[in-house]
Amino acid sequence: MSSKADPLYRLGAFIFIAATAGSLAGCDETTGTGMASNARARAPIPPQTLAQMAELGTTQNAPVLIRTYKKEAELEIWKMKPDGRYALLKTYPMCRWSGQLGPKVREGDRQVPEGFYSITPAQMNPNSNYYLSFNVGYPNAYDRALGHTGGSIMVHGICSSAGCFSMTDPQIGEIYAIAREGFAGGQRAIQMQSYPFRMTAENLAKYRLDQNIAFWKQLKQGADHFEVTHQEVAVGVCDRHYVFNATAADGSHFDPAGPCPALRQSGAASEVAAKTRQDEAKVAELAAQGLKPIRTVYVDGGQNPAFASRIGEVSRPEALAQAPVEIALEEGKGKKGKISPVVQMAALTAKAEPEAAAASTASDATATTAPAKSEGSVFGRIGGLFGQKSAEPQPPDVPLPPRRYQAAAVTPAKPKVKLIAGATPTLPQGFSAVAQAEQH
Repeated sequence: MSSKADPLYRLGAFIFIAATAGSLAGCDETTGTGMASNARARAPIPPQTLAQMAELGTTQNAPVLIRTYKKEAELEIWKMKPDGRYALLKTYPMCRWSGQLGPKVREGDRQVPEGFYSITPAQMNPNSNYYLSFNVGYPNAYDRALGHTGGSIMVHGICSSAGCFSMTDPQIGEIYAIAREGFAGGQRAIQMQSYPFRMTAENLAKYRLDQNIAFWKQLKQGADHFEVTHQEVAVGVCDRHYVFNATAADGSHFDPAGPCPALRQSGAASEVAAKTRQDEAKVAELAAQGLKPIRTVYVDGGQNPAFASRIGEVSRPEALAQAPVEIALEEGKGKKGKISPVVQMAALTAKAEPEAAAASTASDATATTAPAKSEGSVFGRIGGLFGQKSAEPQPPDVPLPPRRYQAAAVTPAKPKVKLIAGATPTLPQGFSAVAQAEQH
């Protein structure tokens, strides 16, 4: 049995936390209470943003579309122009997201959803505990067809995430105002496209062996439709798969869990297919040139680099202080990749753990939601690894505004990595390691 001082135990603890950190529910609060019942919700769109709209040839009452990217931690606002095509208005750095790359599957998994969602006026919450918020509409028909659970997933302020898209208070104030004016102009629903990363050929090549790649290729199809047309994508679900810009040839309705009927594609189908083929060829070219497939593991999500100097102001700063692990995979027979690291890890620096512990206990007077159990260190007192018995995850509490943390609570350390065999993974901040990859 390994002790907590054992380097292999520490590696396992990191992986365990990355997979299960925090059994909190989504950003749970009441929605549908009206779009403009207080001063925050009635605040006008800033003049600079209105000027940007004028430069694009659009107006504040024109329809809105939202796109988000977890890995890059960015949220885009698109506005419709008079020709019916959307143009990018503004890109907001995301202050915090939680979990891992990949879809939300169950209540309490801290995952930020990925997929195509719809936001209606009833989902706007001017009286949010998180400054302002709106519900993204998870679970959608696709999620429900796969039995995914959970709800109350928001775009909100406060810079703290337990499965939500977290922005700063000024950012959500502006985004809320833009959405409100779109609804005032007659828009019935805002499409939100949520992606794990920008759906480029380079990213698809890097993640070509990830366990979520089949799902991400579905999202890539929807992304391609939007990239080609710059119009809102018509989204359907049948046979537990997304269907984009298509209708049933016989005029029937899609059954999300039933077989797909014969489909009638939109007029842009040929252009979308050409783009898809071009990107697939680029993926194959990059793989042939030696671009290694990777899997990325986070302690608990990330944030945009624009907020790096404010790490202590967001939820779980000790998780952000640990850099995501990028595990290089080796392609073997059947194009299946697997890595079994043989790792000798140094302990965290003497400075990192007490500072992370201090961060985990600092909160403001109005915040009551605790972060994932860390109990005084980044790794915490975790059992169930290497023969130890672990406790079952506790049912999530109903979260109020998540904890804020003191600034400058964590000082990231520089990792040192030496490769014995295989490609080099980027290990958590504060570790030195010797890694060996096995090809399967």
